[in-house]
Amino acid sequence: MRIKAIFFDLFETLISEFENGSRKAPRSTLLEEQLQVDAKRYREEWNSRQEKRMDGTYTDFPSVVKEILDVLDHRVDDEIIETLHKERITAKAIPFSNIDKNIILMLEELKQLGLKVCLISNCTPEEVTAWHTSELAKYFDDALFSYEVKLAKPNPQIYHLACDRLGVSPEESLFVGDGGSNELNGATNVGMNAYHATWFIPPYISERISDYPKLTKPAELINLTRKLAL
Repeated sequence: MRIKAIFFDLFETLISEFENGSRKAPRSTLLEEQLQVDAKRYREEWNSRQEKRMDGTYTDFPSVVKEILDVLDHRVDDEIIETLHKERITAKAIPFSNIDKNIILMLEELKQLGLKVCLISNCTPEEVTAWHTSELAKYFDDALFSYEVKLAKPNPQIYHLACDRLGVSPEESLFVGDGGSNELNGATNVGMNAYHATWFIPPYISERISDYPKLTKPAELINLTRKLAL
């Protein structure tokens, strides 16, 4: 069947938060310095809310922080939480500021082939504030952010919703991602053709996922779609 659409993951697929093995934006020090909480306990509470942060249960970052502080029986001024919020927005915008030229070339070629292009991202509001002004956005026919649609990968409904919004079937689609959130299995389970994008991730991580064909360079996706889109 002819491929009509490509669905992309965002983080570590189109943009990366890492460079030379280190985070482009170091993790905040405000947890210890201003929130004055035990960083380990805070992180445990933060991680335990992963699913609800992604599916839009929490309206924003401050609401998550306030709930965690309540659980830890700790109080801080709202101004401190808002400072932490703004710092996180700034940090999450950094990967959008300098998009890899090979990613842009890939997206340009996909559009020239007449393919529809869509984003399916597990994310929270502050993580994608910079999306709409980034160089990426103009290449996409649609973007599904999990917090907006109240669904997160690998829930099959988010893939079906994405296909419905583009007017294509899963079988006419490719899904490309780094494999986080069990997204490749989720895509395959609804009938999409899933490919493992490894260009931003080190081998010791990419080797953990062996069930899907790997794309080591964006150019490899171009060559693949040239065959499948004709």
